[in-house]
Amino acid sequence: MQAAAGALWWVGVFSVPGVRRATLGGLDPVIVAAFDLPLFVAASLLVALGARWAAWIAVPWTLLVAAGMSGYATLTGLAGWGAIAMLAAAVGSIGAGVLLRCGRLPTERLLVGPFAFREAERATERRNAARTARQLVVFWVVFLGVLPLGIAVLEARWGVRLSPPAPLVWGAIGGVCFAAASALGIWSALAMSTRGEGTPLPSAAARRLVVVGPYRWVRNPMALAGIAQGVGVGLLLGSWLVVAYALAGSLFWNHAIRPHEEADLRARFGGEFDAYARDVACWLPRIPRPRNAGHAGDDRTL
Repeated sequence: MQAAAGALWWVGVFSVPGVRRATLGGLDPVIVAAFDLPLFVAASLLVALGARWAAWIAVPWTLLVAAGMSGYATLTGLAGWGAIAMLAAAVGSIGAGVLLRCGRLPTERLLVGPFAFREAERATERRNAARTARQLVVFWVVFLGVLPLGIAVLEARWGVRLSPPAPLVWGAIGGVCFAAASALGIWSALAMSTRGEGTPLPSAAARRLVVVGPYRWVRNPMALAGIAQGVGVGLLLGSWLVVAYALAGSLFWNHAIRPHEEADLRARFGGEFDAYARDVACWLPRIPRPRNAGHAGDDRTL
């Protein structure tokens, strides 16, 4: 796919002036093609055909071009679409390179430091609530403030901002989405800290399985809230890239983090978690099925 996309892009560069301007700006296409066709397109094709050694050419070159195009677009305000395309290609190249190297994506290596799963130490509800509040503040400032604003600034600088129809309407929708999602996140965090005897952070995970409050309807209300908050921020900023950032975060969390989180819950709570997972959906709310008497009476489940 990468080789085919690269080849089609170069056809567009040499045949459609608009494509050349949007993706290369003032760069000489002949000079760039002299390097990119063998090192990106041909090397990607060789890897696809089984020449694994060519990955050591394609991946570093893709990362170099992505960094170079991002810097060029930031400095000149040109070739923003080329920077976005190469950043996407860099992510794909890294994933493909890791798959070739390891045979799988070793997502467990992401679970280090504060993201390593450990049960919280015993603490009072007040202390757990205070720790949870600090975590929420850090998350909101970094992931819903600094990063989205940085993305929106780059989006404008790179000239890839798209003006949506009726921006005031979309802004209002974004505000409502952010407010509702924030309420859901706070509600979920309170349930986790006061009833679960822990915090949302994996390194201080809840000591008790929480199935009250929003956890009665979905298994991951905090993740759902965070994604919706990100989308709301994107709509408020009028930034399609921020919306894409939030949705990409949902895919990353669902495929890279959630399996490990659920494995940890299954290891610690066993049949309780299995029964809960059968009754309550992961993402889309549904009316919980009646729980059997023995499970409903289990004091370990809140």
